[in-house]
Amino acid sequence: MRIIIIGCGHTGGGLARELSLAGHAVTVVDSNPASFERLGPSFKGEMITGVGFDRDVLLRAGIERADGLGAVTSSDETNVVTARVAREVFHVPKVVARVYDPRKAEIYRRLGLQTISPVSFGIQRLAELLTFSPVERVQSLGSGDVDIVEAEISPLVAGRTVKDLTVPDEVRVVAITRSGKTFLPTMGTVFQEGDRLHIAVLATSADRLKALLGIG
Repeated sequence: MRIIIIGCGHTGGGLARELSLAGHAVTVVDSNPASFERLGPSFKGEMITGVGFDRDVLLRAGIERADGLGAVTSSDETNVVTARVAREVFHVPKVVARVYDPRKAEIYRRLGLQTISPVSFGIQRLAELLTFSPVERVQSLGSGDVDIVEAEISPLVAGRTVKDLTVPDEVRVVAITRSGKTFLPTMGTVFQEGDRLHIAVLATSADRLKALLGIG
């Protein structure tokens, strides 16, 4: 894949190195040429000095052929403007902007711009690491609106069906692991003790899921 990284700070530099090592064609853009030193001598991608939302700079970076763009400068405004140009003008398939202010990030998400907020994500992740929960989040989808979680069946839930644990548009059991084998259940599938459930849940419905599992 051809990936453009706007901003070569700690995050941008690390992301560029990781993607490059994974075999992707990476182009890094930053207004400060000294920042490219973070990439190290093993970096095989391209480095371009310039402002990330400048049309000519983006064209030099190959945005017309890019599969993805990550805007991770230290400026929320720069990241958002760059991401919108990439998505709306050049129609880059995958665009993500880092936005430090969680309130702004939510506003931009509602406008259809995919964002990550390291502040809110960090707090949430630390809370998960510092508190035990029988429900384990294994992946976040999109901008963190939907989580894929795993949970082991409690005796209170054994004997109930998938339908009993389904809340339309909020909670859905997508797979069950039983005796070492994973399968896709139907609404009538009956839970057994020892089952491990793989569940898609809205981030805002986590407490409701725990209540359904009898651990709220």
